[in-house]
Amino acid sequence: MDIGDVFQRLLPGGTLNEAEAEGVFGELLTGGLDEPRMAAMLSLIQSRGPTTGELIGAARAMRRFVTPVPAGPESPGTRGPVIDTCGTGGAPKTFNISTASAVVTAAAAGPGHARVAKHGNRSRSGRGSAEVLAALDVNVDASPEIQARCLDQVGVCFCFAIHAHPAMKHAAGVRRSLGFPTIFNLLGPLTNPARASRQVIGVYGRDEASKVAGALAGLGSARAMVVHGFDGIDEITTRDRTHVFHVADGAVTHETFDPASLGVRRAEPGMIEAPDLARGVEILRGVIAGDPDPALAAARAIVELNSAAALLVAGAADDLASGMEMAREAIASGRAARTLSALIECSRAG
Repeated sequence: MDIGDVFQRLLPGGTLNEAEAEGVFGELLTGGLDEPRMAAMLSLIQSRGPTTGELIGAARAMRRFVTPVPAGPESPGTRGPVIDTCGTGGAPKTFNISTASAVVTAAAAGPGHARVAKHGNRSRSGRGSAEVLAALDVNVDASPEIQARCLDQVGVCFCFAIHAHPAMKHAAGVRRSLGFPTIFNLLGPLTNPARASRQVIGVYGRDEASKVAGALAGLGSARAMVVHGFDGIDEITTRDRTHVFHVADGAVTHETFDPASLGVRRAEPGMIEAPDLARGVEILRGVIAGDPDPALAAARAIVELNSAAALLVAGAADDLASGMEMAREAIASGRAARTLSALIECSRAG
């Protein structure tokens, strides 16, 4: 589809179908759009919000250019399904819950039942998964081969988006200059370089979460939960209820989840916030280490809950209640701390 035709479609508020979106984003990712036209297209799409079809098409284009992590095939009891705990960001200033959950999920399940390919990036807040893991001494620049080895041996790896998606260099300048979220903020979780078939994705808005869930269904996801907290965070929250979109068998269903149904005490303001990277790392380290400090109780609870969701999606837990118990035991036994240590060592091995 010619770029002129794209603008003829978008300017009156129209949308692109899957094939059209795949074509124009494929052109963008090969440097075929100049910056003014790219900025105009991204702005027009964002002004009314990307559609599910546009997300599917653009994700297919991005997947063509990803640098893959060569994860081994699933083998029951030896290699579990590849899963991801990824968020879009743009949420209030909590510590990095999804990164803590990735480690705890891996520890609770073991590589034979779930392998967590944590896809992430740096954040404008300075507390993204890349910054947090680097502060914990994980080599976030590990090669895809090392990532795959960590995935199979430890059960978790980190896939740094800036290395996984080199074609995004063509959009980097425009995204910075626009200064507001674009469709690319929703595409990251749809383009895991280890081709995760199961995911827990946190999204910054309820409507956007619904569209991401629809895109996952259209892209053939085996199972997923797409979540948005009523308090605005891109996690299953413990401060309020959460919109949960379940993806399975090509269909999407919605529920409103209340953590009180599992006996989780509601977190009060300030209990899961981190004003800066140092405090965020301190909280995450304490949770994974099983620090019994009562001040960390709310942080532990939200990590256990989000880990339970990942364990459920992976098929390692039968329900959220049993998943929470698995996560709790992984922390209390020291397995979570050992998993983090093993990830650090594996990521740095030559």
